[in-house]
Amino acid sequence: MNEEALGEDLLRDLLTADPQRAHEELLARAHKGDAGAQAVLAQAYLEGLGCAPAAEEAHYWFQRAAHAREPEAMNMLGRCYENGWGAPVDYIIGATWYRRAAESGSAWGMYNFAHVLANGRGIKADRAAAFQWFARAVERGHGRAMHFLGQYHEYGWETPVDAAKAHQLYRRSAETGDYRGLCSWASVLASEDRIEEAVACLKQAMPLAPPYFVAALKEQLAASPHASLRALAMWGA
Repeated sequence: MNEEALGEDLLRDLLTADPQRAHEELLARAHKGDAGAQAVLAQAYLEGLGCAPAAEEAHYWFQRAAHAREPEAMNMLGRCYENGWGAPVDYIIGATWYRRAAESGSAWGMYNFAHVLANGRGIKADRAAAFQWFARAVERGHGRAMHFLGQYHEYGWETPVDAAKAHQLYRRSAETGDYRGLCSWASVLASEDRIEEAVACLKQAMPLAPPYFVAALKEQLAASPHASLRALAMWGA
């Protein structure tokens, strides 16, 4: 299920023995103007839960819920425009919806808005503002934001270099199960000669990471001076 899947109880119902019935209930509630149901219905269409995948339907219902000021729908509508799900790619509109989601309290919105600010995608790049939004997402327990904020502290982006703070954030990110956090924390563990702990982290991370990330990681592992880390370059092959 999508990492940013919405958390309404009915979304979980879609994964039970009668997903079609749950989908019908969501559809009925959505047509009555229930913004939460509209957002979850959109997620169902996006992922094909209880129905055939339909990106245009997902976009439509995310848009309905977003205009009703449902924060997670605002974030997901931003993703629709960023990724071209059910609508043409438009980074400017995507960034606008991420900002609205962030300002409405969505941790995913804060993370995504920080990310587009950092990269200048659809909005003027502003790494200092990105730092602040990553920090706000971290305050809400967002694991992926913890990893990126850790990088700011490690490399001294918009803040003094603070390796201890960076390592703490990588560890916290790893504890949430974020694959980037797991890999960064594994790197810290390896630097402290805690090799077996590093291997365990990487074995947890690799099934969660996309193929391009795993391929780059395996290249790095193949050059490791530690045999057990080199062995991971062939793990799962």
